[in-house]
Amino acid sequence: MLHDLKGKTAVLTGAGSGFGLECARIAAARGMQLVLVDVQQDALDRAEAELTAAGAQVLARRVDVSNATQMEALAQDVQQRFGAPHFVFNNAGVGAGGLLWENSVQDWEWILGVNLWGVVHGVRLFVPMMLAAAQADPAYRGHVVNTASMAGLLAPPNMGIYNVSKHAVVSLTETLYQDLRLVSSQVSTSVLCPYFVPTGIHHSERNRPAAAAASSCATQSQRVGQAMVDKAVSASKVSASDVAQLVFHALAADQFYIFSHPQALGAVQTRLEDIMQSRSPSDPFAHKPELGEQLRAALRAGQKS
Repeated sequence: MLHDLKGKTAVLTGAGSGFGLECARIAAARGMQLVLVDVQQDALDRAEAELTAAGAQVLARRVDVSNATQMEALAQDVQQRFGAPHFVFNNAGVGAGGLLWENSVQDWEWILGVNLWGVVHGVRLFVPMMLAAAQADPAYRGHVVNTASMAGLLAPPNMGIYNVSKHAVVSLTETLYQDLRLVSSQVSTSVLCPYFVPTGIHHSERNRPAAAAASSCATQSQRVGQAMVDKAVSASKVSASDVAQLVFHALAADQFYIFSHPQALGAVQTRLEDIMQSRSPSDPFAHKPELGEQLRAALRAGQKS
């Protein structure tokens, strides 16, 4: 269904790095028109220059995806330049950790603003355009890819805000799949659930809004969480480029769930069994107990200091 991509339009948020940039590179190589969206101007400029040099038609916009007004202006620009997009990659994301009660209101607003509201805006603005295009043209096909995380299917400790935001994206996308099936066979959706992959998200603080940064003072749990994520990401053998290839294979197969690390699904199965059997949540570090011990020791040491 989605094998011939030449001349099709893709909107990609978070396009300056990570999955967004790698998907844009594949899209450009396949002759697609690109709408590149990022909040970091220098990264966006580099991506625009690279992909324009590769021969792609590019519309680049610096946008905070959590901002409804900016996203509405983006949608208008896309409609005017390319018409309804064929693909929307709601990919922009930021990360933060720490014990739930230690996160500030600004932490919650920032993470949910980008990770959840960015997807909400992408869906509410572009899906109606895609459905209108489908109604006008029986040959039109469209697809929305929302980037969640394995943290949207699990609940590891010390990263609660991130878990909440990504669980919401999984639920949103599963519901979007069902809603689209009610009204059209020409537009569908997928959810990407990567595990630890080096994309730059673990250095999200570089794009934290000034107001949130001014009120932010990292707690012990946040520092410990950052160190553990840095270690896990640096040890990953799966690259952002690998995941982008998986995404395009999934699009060709009309596959809904996209996993970078299928071996992590055992923990998801355990979680579902906990629910089905009304058990308390299992230890997410049961397969690597040393990780849980390290985290517990680091946090309790911080309480004593």
